[in-house]
Formats: sequence, C-alpha cells, structure tokens
Amino acid sequence: MLGTAPAAPSPVEPSPDVCVLGLDVGGTKLAAGVVRGDGTVLSRVVEPSRVDEGPHAMVARHLEMGRKAADASGLGWDAIAAVGIACGGPLDPLRGVIQSPLSLPGWDDLPLTRMVSEALERPTVVDNDATLGALAEWWFGAGRSRGVRNLVYLTISTGVGGGLILDGRVYRGAAANAGELGHLTIDYRGRPCACGRRGCVEAYCSGTNIAARAREALASGDASVLREASPLTARDVADAAAAGDPLARAIWDETTDMLGSAIANILDAFNPELVVLGGGVTRAGAQLLDPVRETGLRLAMPPARNAADVVLAELGDDLGIVSAAAVALERVPEAGGRPLDGERIEGRRPAGAVATAR
Repeated sequence: MLGTAPAAPSPVEPSPDVCVLGLDVGGTKLAAGVVRGDGTVLSRVVEPSRVDEGPHAMVARHLEMGRKAADASGLGWDAIAAVGIACGGPLDPLRGVIQSPLSLPGWDDLPLTRMVSEALERPTVVDNDATLGALAEWWFGAGRSRGVRNLVYLTISTGVGGGLILDGRVYRGAAANAGELGHLTIDYRGRPCACGRRGCVEAYCSGTNIAARAREALASGDASVLREASPLTARDVADAAAAGDPLARAIWDETTDMLGSAIANILDAFNPELVVLGGGVTRAGAQLLDPVRETGLRLAMPPARNAADVVLAELGDDLGIVSAAAVALERVPEAGGRPLDGERIEGRRPAGAVATAR
C-alpha cells in the first residue's frame, strides 16, 4: 500500500524570542539543552547513553537531564514552549513512536513523545536525528551562511544517517523516513551490515565499523600501535593514521574512499548545492573532509559536481541539541511551527490553559 507523504511545514525561520527544550537521543550519548529560536544554545547537559539499561531507564535519565538543562538556562520551565526530540530511525514522526533503531536495542514501538509530554507537560515532537541535522544546518549553520535551498546532511557517528532539504523544504518521503543514506550499497558483496544487507556505507564508515575493521585487521597479526588502544575507537584509528601507522592508514584510506564514493552517488541522485558532514567521526576535521570531498566531487557527474560543495557542519558539538530543538520550532504551534499533515502532537494544551512547571 502506498503511503502519503506528510506535507512539509513552512520553511519560514522561527522567532528568536521562542525557547524550546531539545533532547538528543543517540547510541553513544544523550544530550539536553534549551535553545532559542535563533539557534542560540542557552544550556547543555550531556551523559553517556548506557543503552544496556534499556529504554525506560534511559528515558527517565533523559527527562532529568532536561529538567537540569531548563534550570541551567536561567529561564525556568515557564519559558519553555515545547520539547523536540532527535532520535535515530526508523521512527514514526506522526505518532511519536520509535521503531527499533539499530543503535538502540529494545526501543521497539516505544511511544516516546507520549512518555516525554506526560512527564514534562509540554507539547512534544520527534523526528529522525539526521533529518533534523539537515534542518538545523540549513536554518542555523552551513546552509544559512551559504544561502542554499538544496542541502544533504550526512551524520557519521555510531551509525550513518542522512537528511534532505530539497527546494527549500525538509523532504521526508512517503513513509516519513527518507534519507537512510547510511544504507546505500557501495559494495553489494561487502561487509554485512546490521540492517541485514551487505556493503552499506554504514558497514564501512560509521565510527563503530571503523573500529571493527581495525580490530579485524589486527587479528591478522600485523604490527600496529592500535594494539595498545583499549577500547579501540575510530578516533584511535584516525590519530594512528595521521601519525603514519600503516595498518591504521589503510583502514582510514578505505573509509574515506568508500565515503567519497557514497557522496558521489548522493550528488548525482539529489543534485544539491551542499553536502554537510557531521557526527563524531568528523572531529577528524580535514583528515576526513579533504579526501572525501576530493573523491566525491571527482566521481560525481559534471552537472552535479559543478553545482556542489562538501563541507563540515558548522554547529559543532551543539548540533545534536539544536537539531532536537529545530523539530519543536518547525512543528509545534506554541513554538511558532506548523504540524505535519495528519500529526497529533502529544501534550498540546487546550486554548487558555496555563502551563505548569515540572
């Protein structure tokens, strides 16, 4: 049965006077912060995710982090118009339900917006973290500084995800889950991916799989300084590659080649003006960007190559919190937004009702 794409809200930027709470849910860390409508972060609280605790314990901790972030902002709860949540997909943004993300075991059909809105007594919305990364960078970051209308955001972190701004609007697709760019196939006989397929971008380029490929290479017995790293991370691989370690350099070069090839596909498929790279792996900076940009632009077809650039996200470590806040600013009327067609926003108060502090 064919789905019906939810209509995108107006791309008009939010009022700078509105304040919302952003909750960023990831497989590695949780973050909470109060954000103004101009993208200014007024507070931030960050903790490890500890996914082994399960979804309900994680949500309870995240709620407490949100309360701490509201206190730290100096504004108090009365100033918080809404709550936005950024979370890895798949998920249903119309119902606010998380549908078994690969990086969040046990988050199966979890009614996250209902849980949060009942606890915090604020209207609450959720969307894919990479979709919201695209919106945040378009409104407040790399897209804003360049004035573009077509932007693709790629997050390279625990997993790999994507978000799309096409013709000046967020593109979500028929089932509101467009942008799963981490599961583009770049080697159909390649490494198995957690999604069940082989050779996905994520299977090579996520932080998790950069480290896994390095461990596999170490098992062959080759000498490397990476043997001293425990636990071995993608950051260790990047640092050792920069220092000239042959094994690490081979892993890193394959990573940038694979990612560059994927970006060439993205440029040819969507013809954006800008591809923005974010997520923890991009902390490697030019060591990642330069070879990926060169490969992606070189392999793309001339019309796509000549129209585009590949850059790092400008919002830095605040991107997750600002992304989460962006969905509240985009879709909650109390924060100046417009709901998606068919969306029922959890926690909206009847007209004239007074908010209470939580």
